Amino acid sequence: MSAPRGLPVVLVAEGQRMASICNACRYCEGYCAVFPAIERRLSFAEGDLGYLANLCHNCGSCYSACQYAPPHEFALNLPRLLADVRIATYEKYAWPDALARLLRQSGVVTSVVLVACVLVLVAAMMIFVDPPVLLRAHADADGAFYAVIPHRAMAWSFGAVFAFVIVALGVGAVRFWRDTDERVRDLANPVPWGQSIADALKLKYLGGGGEGCTYPDDRPSHARRWFHHFTFYGFMLCFAATSVATVYHYALGWSAPYPFWSAPVLLGTAGGLGLVIGPLGLLWLRGRRDPALAPSDDGGMDIAFLLLLLMAAASGLALLAMREMAGMPIVLVLHLAIVMALFLTVPYGKGVHGVYRLVALLRYHLERRRPLPELGSE
Repeated sequence: MSAPRGLPVVLVAEGQRMASICNACRYCEGYCAVFPAIERRLSFAEGDLGYLANLCHNCGSCYSACQYAPPHEFALNLPRLLADVRIATYEKYAWPDALARLLRQSGVVTSVVLVACVLVLVAAMMIFVDPPVLLRAHADADGAFYAVIPHRAMAWSFGAVFAFVIVALGVGAVRFWRDTDERVRDLANPVPWGQSIADALKLKYLGGGGEGCTYPDDRPSHARRWFHHFTFYGFMLCFAATSVATVYHYALGWSAPYPFWSAPVLLGTAGGLGLVIGPLGLLWLRGRRDPALAPSDDGGMDIAFLLLLLMAAASGLALLAMREMAGMPIVLVLHLAIVMALFLTVPYGKGVHGVYRLVALLRYHLERRRPLPELGSE
């Protein structure tokens, strides 16, 4: 595994300047994990900045409270700086290295990948599926979706994509961990893992110190936290639906499609609704946020990721409603293409942030167990 490239020198220098000012001030230490982590350091290496950036949720509370924010001569805007560093770490740790530059234009790349997936699936269906099959309705008794595309073809194609994504995300996580200079043996400690997973599941640090974060404006609000919850748990319910269906098929021998009242369908429906509400809410908030909190250039990755999630959920719900109708094969192709594009672009877009944030939280909780000079453990 090759060593990751470095972050831009100008970005590192500006990060060191701002982190040093925050370390001297310490007014915002109650807002999130970023500031206690800053206070444990007297200097900030490149790996430290990447770690701090992935702890940050860009909620804006520190910026709203900062006495050194523009127009002060210090021009301190830590959320934007950390957002820029965070995006740079996505490219720095991406694997394979040759694909890392895709992050620079994530929105465009996502669109190209989506169109390519649609074209490939349409071409495959035209070659391997009889035209009459694509034009008529298919009852559940005939297999519905699997009367159009065999279960084995779906399982193998998406299984291969899923395996690639897991490897790519795993390599990125290992590279990120190496850059923190932490010991590998500390990963065997279950306590920091439990604390990190709990913080991630609760989105603890999107609370802005308790009252909510100042996003999209200066008024404290938990709206972003709740829309993130809809998005994350909607995705996890969809994943649970797929997992339960896999057990049904391979362990119990129960072939799909499953009844509307079955566990896979109920889980998938609830997850799909969450993935409609969450991304729509986040897109709405994004349109109203203070421009000062926006990264300098994210290549469109945020919007592209949210739109893919939204389209995957909407097409999945439409597919469920139309599964015995004549238009189902067309919706099936679109849904499968969107889902495949979503997974293929996760390691090279906004979707990767969840992995790095969990690793950053793990380091944070490992650090807190170590004594501070003259103070003891936190």
